[in-house]
Amino acid sequence: MKRRKFISDSLLYTSSTALFPTILTGLPVEQTKVRLGFIGVGLRGQNHLEMAMYRPDVEIVAICDVDPKAIQIAQKMITDKGRKAAVAYQKGDHDFENLVKRSDIDGVVIATPWEWHVPMALESMKQGKYTAVEVSATVTLKESWDLVNMFEKTGSHCMILENVCYRRDVLAALNLVRQGMFGTLNHVQCGYQHDLREVKFNNGKQAYGGGVEFGEKGFSEAKWRTQHSIDRNGDLYPTHGLGPVAEMLNINRGNQFLYLTSMATQSMGLHNYIVEKGGKDHPNAKVNFACGDIVTTLIKCANGETIMISHDTNSPRPYSLGFRVQGTKGLWMDDNKSIYLEGISPKAHRWEDFKPYQDKYDHPLWKTHAVDAENAGHGGIDYFVLRAFIESIKNKVAPPMDVYDAAAWSAISPLSEESIKNNSASVAIPDFTRGKWKTNQPIFALTDNY
Repeated sequence: MKRRKFISDSLLYTSSTALFPTILTGLPVEQTKVRLGFIGVGLRGQNHLEMAMYRPDVEIVAICDVDPKAIQIAQKMITDKGRKAAVAYQKGDHDFENLVKRSDIDGVVIATPWEWHVPMALESMKQGKYTAVEVSATVTLKESWDLVNMFEKTGSHCMILENVCYRRDVLAALNLVRQGMFGTLNHVQCGYQHDLREVKFNNGKQAYGGGVEFGEKGFSEAKWRTQHSIDRNGDLYPTHGLGPVAEMLNINRGNQFLYLTSMATQSMGLHNYIVEKGGKDHPNAKVNFACGDIVTTLIKCANGETIMISHDTNSPRPYSLGFRVQGTKGLWMDDNKSIYLEGISPKAHRWEDFKPYQDKYDHPLWKTHAVDAENAGHGGIDYFVLRAFIESIKNKVAPPMDVYDAAAWSAISPLSEESIKNNSASVAIPDFTRGKWKTNQPIFALTDNY
């Protein structure tokens, strides 16, 4: 079946598992073994490494990290599974360039600090490798264009590893959207609302001022992530919320971001936390944090919809991605796990529990692979996102979240900074597809491969 017709037919699928296999014939598998290299095998890289080793069709060829301890842990993970130790690259910041030059690697998984994502991805793509990049894929607008230009020059695919797109309730909501249950979508909300103040800890050790260190004294992400809050005022981490709703709105595939406006509150959360935990005389109490505690961004889309994104990582709060998917016939709200559909919900103007709808409209990917995902991180979604990358390589097709998605979703971060800097002025969002969004067809979660 031709790909275009396959996608068109797939848009019509129902939630019936009996019907699903009849449309998921997919593309012929041309490769039975996928050979991977991993750049960055710290905590997040180890998650991906573990997922890869659950698959007998994946070979771990090489790993790279500047931290000898991370290499040691990763190698033990590999050999404990009865696999051959990977070739290790650990000779300085640029040894990854030697890893990507290997002829026995099909794909490269990058899970490093944000500022290294694009330099590493570009080298990998230049060498003809399928490349997977952790979120956010890019930091600057130029980096988004660099990824796109490298793909268009080499044809080497780049996938953004946005795992939240595979969350079970999110995929059920996507199923509802595609079946028209919400009517015509007109507004969505999302965000990254996650108390990350403890990420600034040095493993919680009191010897380091109550666990409020970052930089060289910091633990894990605090070694590099906190610096972004010092230097930048904007939505530093947009894709966990934006990726899933972008798929519902068919962004880059029939729809497009047009422009945004952003504003930020004052910055108090990190300073107050440092003083509370480390004392007012702690050296870091004198640090000025640029990032506002809560950053709100509004996006206008080509088809008329609006998107509201919230970035809130320095406040005492429960975790939430704040999803709200609203159309002319009803809406779904993530925080209260509720849904309302006009003419279907039993009581007018009264919420229903979303769980029965999630069960009824459970996406076929979850129905098929829930057991396989049981041991995966983040509630199973890590299994699906890495699986999608591996299946793309095996089938030699574009990944479901491609280089244009990586560029557009991540670009919201620097563009929000620009808007805030200019008194919340409207900022145009580039068309990274250069017009192809008008004819591109949706592909995400429309085959059993991804």
